[in-house]
Amino acid sequence: MTSTQIDQTRRLLCRLQDTIRDAVRAAQHPFDLAQGGRSARRLTRVAAVTTADTIYGIDKVSEHAVLAWFAQNWPKRWPVELVMEGLEGEAVTFPRGTPVAQTLFKCILDPIDGTRGLMYDKRSAWSLAALAPQRGARTNLSDIIVAAMTELPTSKAGFADQLSVVRGQGVRASRLDLRTGRRRKFVPRPSQARDLAHGFASFAKFFPPGKVWLAEREAQLWRALGGSPHIFDDQYLSTGGQLYELLMGHDRFIADLRPLAFVQLGLAAALTCHPYDICTALIAQELGCVVTAPDGKPLRVPLDTTSPVAWVGYANRPLERLIGPKLRKALL
Repeated sequence: MTSTQIDQTRRLLCRLQDTIRDAVRAAQHPFDLAQGGRSARRLTRVAAVTTADTIYGIDKVSEHAVLAWFAQNWPKRWPVELVMEGLEGEAVTFPRGTPVAQTLFKCILDPIDGTRGLMYDKRSAWSLAALAPQRGARTNLSDIIVAAMTELPTSKAGFADQLSVVRGQGVRASRLDLRTGRRRKFVPRPSQARDLAHGFASFAKFFPPGKVWLAEREAQLWRALGGSPHIFDDQYLSTGGQLYELLMGHDRFIADLRPLAFVQLGLAAALTCHPYDICTALIAQELGCVVTAPDGKPLRVPLDTTSPVAWVGYANRPLERLIGPKLRKALL
């Protein structure tokens, strides 16, 4: 495919996410959400429990929008396999019925990353999508060539950001005014700080399982870095949201080591990051952030819905050189 055609796939993913954002906003009723009324109950109910995660009512809204959009809008000349939470156990391709072996791309996506925060109208979620050349079961996170992420704002928000990238061609970013429909381009700038003092740096500790183990490793790392009391914690319950905070210069370091904790403690790995959660890491990397496995190697996890992913993000290369070796020592 030509570079122009690849860029067209980027724009298609952005349009898909516009559709998802609009569908979710149409389901939000601010006053009702705040009062815990019918809309809140519908969006927060458990719709299903899969091998990947718990599916809530708000997730079903986006799932229907995704399947309808691909059926109506994805170019037939570029057959694609869809990998998405909630579609486990069956191969979903577009055009429908296309054998996986005959598809050109594998598209992995999370229509709503940060469901729990959004369904209670607490904090923006993110719609995440990425595209990789089809290599069957061997297709992994390092194969991704196109990625897009779009903010799914709370009901009272006035703006929503969208970022997208084709590998090696720079990041496109725009901010949508939800009242007027106008978009304004902006340039994301990760932090250039050389240490963590007076900045945000966090270990993901979202759920009770593994929390103590993770906190102990976090404290050990902070001591190895000098023990500054001025390192701020932010538990953004969205991997896409965490990447956004990193690439926007709000956060300097993020470690999601839940899979390591669960292995050490003999716990099930369901409540962890999965490939669809971290599929837009390319956007942060293209801006100069460093996103790796905890051992410092590239993320090469298969593009599926169940593999647990442990990852670490640094706002810049000097921070990776400062923190990475000490982190790896803390994990021994």
